[in-house]
Amino acid sequence: MTTPSADDRADANPPRASATRVIVRATELADAAAIAQIRNQPLVQHGTLAMPHASADAVAAWLVRLAARRNGGLDLCAEVDGRVVGHGGLELFSGRRAHCALLGIGVHDAYAGRGVGRALMAALVDGADRALGLRRIELTVFADNARAIALYRRFGFVEEGRSRGYAIRGGELADVLHMARLADAPPFASR
Repeated sequence: MTTPSADDRADANPPRASATRVIVRATELADAAAIAQIRNQPLVQHGTLAMPHASADAVAAWLVRLAARRNGGLDLCAEVDGRVVGHGGLELFSGRRAHCALLGIGVHDAYAGRGVGRALMAALVDGADRALGLRRIELTVFADNARAIALYRRFGFVEEGRSRGYAIRGGELADVLHMARLADAPPFASR
């Protein structure tokens, strides 16, 4: 008989929603293994467009590539009790789309519905508005991911369109929604 690891015990007994204290911080390369674990969760694989079976090495290489081309974007992790349980980011566009970013987010299955996604979204939207001065954040979400869609709507995202048969998931074609949040230009500082 094997002894469960700390991660296995945390998966089996996550803190209750009322007890969950989420800390959002910048992603570090050392977070690659935790992000890979998040991306390999069944609900994350089913609910996001990320490819399944991510390895820590592949995620580390992806983080390095992302950092090289982010051009000032935002890459965040969410921690509960010192454990990375969520990851999200804003990838900036350039040229005529320099006012826009693409949002991506994922939360460990054991922490879904416990405020982790909400904390990441709040930090990403705040960063987009107050630090980056973005006017538009966009994302793509599976059309049947009701929990994610509700979260995005709470942060001002609206559906802009639907692509039928956009991705293969579980051997079947799945539809996605394209959603975006538009913001007014940031105000001028008063003297």
